[in-house]
Amino acid sequence: MTFKEQILQGIPTKLPPKGDYSKDANHAPKRKDLLSLEEKKLAVRNALRYFPKSWHSELSKEFTEELKAHGRIYMYRFKPDYEMFARPIEAYPAKTKQAAAIMLMIQNNLDPKVAQHPEELITYGGNGAVFQNWAQYLLTMHYLATMTEEQTLHMYSGHPMGLFPSAKEAPRVVVTNGMMIPNYSKPDDWEKYNALGVTQYGQMTAGSYMYIGPQGIVHGTAITVMNAFRKVLQKDENPAGKIFLTAGLGGMSGAQPKAGNITGCITVCAEVNPAAARKRYDQGWVDVLIDNLNELVSRTKEAQKNSETVSLAYIGNVVDVWERFFTENIFVHLGSDQTSLHNPWAGGYYPVGCSFEESNQLMAENPTLFMEKVHESLRRQVDAINQHAQKGTYFFDYGNAFLLEASRAGAKVMADNNIDFKYPSYVQDILGPMCFDYGFGPFRWVCTSGNPADLRKTDALALEEMRKVKSNAPEEIQQQMQDNIQWISEADQNRLVVGSQARILYADAEGRVKIAEAFNNAIKKGEISAAVVLGRDHHDVSGTDSPFRETSNIYDGSQFTSDMAIHNVIGDSFRGATWVSIHNGGGVGWGEVINGGFGLVLDGSEEASKNLRNMLFYDVNNGIARRTWARNKEALFAIQREMERTPELKVTIPHLVEDGILEKLFD
Repeated sequence: MTFKEQILQGIPTKLPPKGDYSKDANHAPKRKDLLSLEEKKLAVRNALRYFPKSWHSELSKEFTEELKAHGRIYMYRFKPDYEMFARPIEAYPAKTKQAAAIMLMIQNNLDPKVAQHPEELITYGGNGAVFQNWAQYLLTMHYLATMTEEQTLHMYSGHPMGLFPSAKEAPRVVVTNGMMIPNYSKPDDWEKYNALGVTQYGQMTAGSYMYIGPQGIVHGTAITVMNAFRKVLQKDENPAGKIFLTAGLGGMSGAQPKAGNITGCITVCAEVNPAAARKRYDQGWVDVLIDNLNELVSRTKEAQKNSETVSLAYIGNVVDVWERFFTENIFVHLGSDQTSLHNPWAGGYYPVGCSFEESNQLMAENPTLFMEKVHESLRRQVDAINQHAQKGTYFFDYGNAFLLEASRAGAKVMADNNIDFKYPSYVQDILGPMCFDYGFGPFRWVCTSGNPADLRKTDALALEEMRKVKSNAPEEIQQQMQDNIQWISEADQNRLVVGSQARILYADAEGRVKIAEAFNNAIKKGEISAAVVLGRDHHDVSGTDSPFRETSNIYDGSQFTSDMAIHNVIGDSFRGATWVSIHNGGGVGWGEVINGGFGLVLDGSEEASKNLRNMLFYDVNNGIARRTWARNKEALFAIQREMERTPELKVTIPHLVEDGILEKLFD
């Protein structure tokens, strides 16, 4: 069968032969065994409902073995034998261009060059899944291939519930992931209900089909690291020869060394999984690969002496690096961590003193002991970080729940008031007041032709529009504009593309609308050869409610509410989004965050032009309005400026209270 025929077929009409389990792939770790006997039977019963009764006897045994061996039923037998990557949009069988674009984005998320555990349909973060199993993938692609412009596909945590009649103006796909009843949103609830096959962890851009490989996080990391150095260096200093020490090269955190190179510093990044480290080295995301701690110390000192810009990947545990660098008196200017600590018990963090293989075995066979070792490791890591911080290291939480999990482990991360953390979230110190409050966030696009020439054309158009916006921008956002102009002007030479022909930059509502309009006009004129998909990371101005990351600089108490994210996805859905998504548990952990995203297909039409103006404007200003009501002064400036430009926008403005009014009220 051809590729198109296989897509159109969906679930095969004949039971395919059982294939060999790939031992070369980077498989997800075995998950915890939390199901009772009756629940295990229920998990198999749930899995079998995708297939005709005549297959149940054979598949029931196979799925039982998968559940025993992996803690999940992935249905490996049904993984298609065609190569998984983002094909040009014309390669997909579809009745609508929008559906074909979504199919392209799904395949990009599952591309082995992009995905962390592609055999298990996991894109990044250890458990950020596109689907729970391969039957869901087959059925979803079939629905997308056959849907019309008056149907909407509804996705329940990876399961395609079906095509429902709707309007042409409605989203083609509505995605939810992990939307649990609140009292059932603890980490073990994910383990249990995911094993049953009824929910999944969509991360942020994994389960919403908007991941673009490490590039997506490179830009945010580069912006963060550049501004972190601006905080700690004198005005006449630059980052050359200065150390940024961190951890994690799997999934999206592989972006850190590339961001360090763009910033111009020495990046030392530890990774316990040799395969993940070698993958990033082979892809050109890291300059030097080292598996010996003595060699790492020597090479780091050499880089300091020569004021190098270089990225060093150490195959080993970052705790050893923090401790050894202290005894060697190696000064670390910036420190952070990007291990997947939102998922600490299932492969997101590996304790010091245990090998990668030992940890994988321990987390499945003795999870209580594994948890104890993780807690011990976090305490050691924090002790070492505290020693460096006393010497002047600027350490920040990079939104991976490091401080949250360290506090739960009893590590010394609390401030004197025993309420706040002693180290800031990068959003509190950098991205919140400098970017999000002004409306700047990770705007991204994908050229569906797959042609690098189209990507270069979009780069040029984006650069042109950003320069125009900068020429009339107020002083408050000049630095943000310049950083992104520099980023997009150097993007091609930095070789950021992995998988689809995609790009990202930080822009506010004005910049996003103008860039999108320029793309749409270029498609209309034939200057760009095929549709362009717009999207963003959920990690943005208004997409995510996350009290320990995106909304950690909200101080009116509402950081623990999720109204903004819910309004964001609903508001985008009737303002022209091609697809929308809402997730529980992206970035900082299951039950710790609600986040929403969108995709918008530009095809050169007037309808696309109308949609992009309405949707992108709301998508940004919804968040600025919420941040304004929280009394964030940068957001107050941004929303008042927008209301002057847009008379139809009327936002409730807070009356600020003088501190003296409150001081003696409760004496």
